[in-house]
Amino acid sequence: MRGHLRKRNKNSWSIVLDAGRDPTTGRRKQQWVSVKGTRKEAERKLMEMIHQVETGAFVKPTRLTFGAFLQGWYRDYVSTHLRSGTAEGYEGIIRVHLLPNLGHVPLSRLQPSHLQAYYANALASGRRDRKTGGLSAKTVLQHHSVIRRALNHAVRWGLVIRNVAQAVDPPRPEYREMRSLDSDGVDLFLQAARDTVYHPLFHLDIYTGLSRSELLGLRWKDVDLMMSSLSVVQVLHRLSGGRLVFEEPKAVRRRRAIALTPTSVVALREHRARVKQEKEVLGVPLKPEALVFAHPNGSPMLPSTVSHAFTRIARKAGLQGLRLHDLRHTHASLMLRQGVHPKIIQERLGHATISTTMDIYSHVLPGMQQEAAKKFDEGLRQGTRNTGIEIAG
Repeated sequence: MRGHLRKRNKNSWSIVLDAGRDPTTGRRKQQWVSVKGTRKEAERKLMEMIHQVETGAFVKPTRLTFGAFLQGWYRDYVSTHLRSGTAEGYEGIIRVHLLPNLGHVPLSRLQPSHLQAYYANALASGRRDRKTGGLSAKTVLQHHSVIRRALNHAVRWGLVIRNVAQAVDPPRPEYREMRSLDSDGVDLFLQAARDTVYHPLFHLDIYTGLSRSELLGLRWKDVDLMMSSLSVVQVLHRLSGGRLVFEEPKAVRRRRAIALTPTSVVALREHRARVKQEKEVLGVPLKPEALVFAHPNGSPMLPSTVSHAFTRIARKAGLQGLRLHDLRHTHASLMLRQGVHPKIIQERLGHATISTTMDIYSHVLPGMQQEAAKKFDEGLRQGTRNTGIEIAG
């Protein structure tokens, strides 16, 4: 492989890569690439490109823009490989934010500086709704994740040499301590929910840590009251157009089994008896495929309706600011404080790794450490009493 430089104008050069003659046509095989900078910088780029060609890392520049690539990536990969809810979120980020701001940049010329500038602007004034101001760091981090995942495929497909998103420092979301209830708070909330149709759902949420989508996708055939367990087989999502879809859980949560407490089994037996009685009044049997939490006619409960009902009940109980997702945190926090091994909690919640579980519930650790230190001290003192050895202090 040979190459040379041709000056175009001040601080502008053409790199000409010569791969010899085509044996079929007899024409010279050349690749022209324009670069800006000093002659030394152009010579350095020339040597770099020759090395890339010789090692098989060279990617021929194209006129494909980042926006056109994103649209093709969404059509050919995202829409066919990811869950409907996830794909819908990606589509919104691409259409509303990435295409208007980065879509015009040629894919081969996309640089870390483009992304860094976009993140800074999004944090300052990135909102596209009726409100003004910037997006949260958490939201911008989601945009970064979409870009990084898209460029990973661009590298795999041979469209670019490297993923420039890996050279960018994305914003760090502010740490938000998860709120959870203690045993008194749990009693207070469940008492406020006692006379509502949502009591069994919220009760199971606290006792299992299931997410809202998992609870609403649960069927009676997924529940084994004899063996005191349930399986998470499907989840329910509502897309922006209002369509309800049942899907498999995320890969890390797929078909996980969760042991039920005796209290949960009793509550579910009572709930099943009430549902069965309602069905008998309507003259229809309770089928195994029926949803555990549904309207009397069997239709799914809307996720937003459940959340609104939760907010009303929480306010009634004097627990303003409590979110439905906090019941999941309550389950995990109470288990940690009771000394349950974090690995068990990871499996119950469906986290990909135990580090994810511990990162989320790190606020529980200080109290656990104090209790552990106290138990260690008591255990050591008891041991010394048995041996007759005294420890100072």
